[in-house]
Amino acid sequence: MLKSFLRSLAPEPLIGAYHYVLARFAAFLYRHPSERLIVIGVTGTNGKSTTVQFIGRLLESAGERVGWTTTASFKVADREWVNDQKMTMLGRFQTQKLLREMVNAGCCYAVIETSSQGISQFRHIGINYDVLVFTNLTPEHIEAHGGFENYKAAKGKLFARLSRLPRKRIDGREIEKTMVVNLDDPHAEYFLSFEADRYGGCSWKGAQPELQTRLNTTPVLAAEVAFEGTCTTFSWAGQPVHLKPIGRFYLENTLLAMTALSLLGIDHGTIRRGVEALVPVPGRLEKIDEGQPFTVIVDYAYEPAALAAVYEAIQLMRNSRAATPPSPPLGRGGIEGGRLIHILGSAGGGRDVARRKTLGEMAAVHDDMVIVTNEDPYDEDPMQIINDVADAAGRAGKMDGVNLYRILERQEAIDFAIKIAQPDDLVLITGKGSEPVMAVAHGKKVAWDDRDAVRRALKGLFPNEMRLP
Repeated sequence: MLKSFLRSLAPEPLIGAYHYVLARFAAFLYRHPSERLIVIGVTGTNGKSTTVQFIGRLLESAGERVGWTTTASFKVADREWVNDQKMTMLGRFQTQKLLREMVNAGCCYAVIETSSQGISQFRHIGINYDVLVFTNLTPEHIEAHGGFENYKAAKGKLFARLSRLPRKRIDGREIEKTMVVNLDDPHAEYFLSFEADRYGGCSWKGAQPELQTRLNTTPVLAAEVAFEGTCTTFSWAGQPVHLKPIGRFYLENTLLAMTALSLLGIDHGTIRRGVEALVPVPGRLEKIDEGQPFTVIVDYAYEPAALAAVYEAIQLMRNSRAATPPSPPLGRGGIEGGRLIHILGSAGGGRDVARRKTLGEMAAVHDDMVIVTNEDPYDEDPMQIINDVADAAGRAGKMDGVNLYRILERQEAIDFAIKIAQPDDLVLITGKGSEPVMAVAHGKKVAWDDRDAVRRALKGLFPNEMRLP
């Protein structure tokens, strides 16, 4: 509280200068560890954590020692642990400390999920990035940045700075400043406008020729893409590739990782083998299977574009299990005639209040049963957040007590969904994924994991069907 009060008294330029100096001092204190690492920064709205982890896994499959920092987890060589800080990009001292640990552990690569708010607060200062990866851009954190263009410009600051950073020489090899861009995103051209040594890109939709001409490396283009309920197949450079994680967003994250590795000099065969060994990351379309006669999926999606991608992936699963002729769309029968029961909420703390209405409307359209519950209220009234989402779903056609429920306690909401689920239904729980905490009032974090909550609910309902560990 005192920190927030003092911050409200200080002018914004002074706060910015304080953050900048602090970042420089943190890098100095830990002896500028990023100068000893090939640093890959991943930014965008959605898919950052997955892209970071896929880059890291592919590098490991190529025999490299890697460290990373993401919203979901941290990794230093062979040690990996959950991020319980409720921060995408850690504070300056914590980040520099992790980078120093990576150097001490013999890592060659550091992959850093880099957020717009982290950039605005100068947490990227003191990190000498070598490769920047842009995933996509959709409206997010608009209140925090004062509009979409400001949000976009915050991301752009990272790219604008890349060419001003000194090149490194690691193991006798000069590391060129490189940008990797998702060519299928409408904002790709903006991110390709900044100066760099090399420009790389990827596409599965058939990138516009004018975008490809901006590249000075061969793009990674996926051809003959087939989205299926059990895997995604595509052709790359004339060779077939089978990707186990399903859905459009997993393909896009994978293509970005493949592009980054290709530009780092990893051969195509090694990359292809690494891709085929990839598995879904925790909390992203993660199935909880304890022998129950219905499907339960936990996903991190908390904003409209990510949720839309989840609905797409679920439809693929549904179609792969349904008999011919093709099954009806989501919200008109669920998986194999079952229902789609969706538990969702929205974050508090002034985080993109406008999206609550959109989430409620999307749930009303796609879901058979909508259960709105607590997510990360911070200092807001959690019931008000629930009502913001549920009221929108109600206006879009759902009815309270029939196919719309407002349940404050998240465990109670999950218990209710599990209790009403019937064979072949699908229970979808979004907003937190594998996060191990819930952010509540007065800056407190309480232990929470949607996956554990599901298992508790299943154990209570199906005690005899629970599988042995």
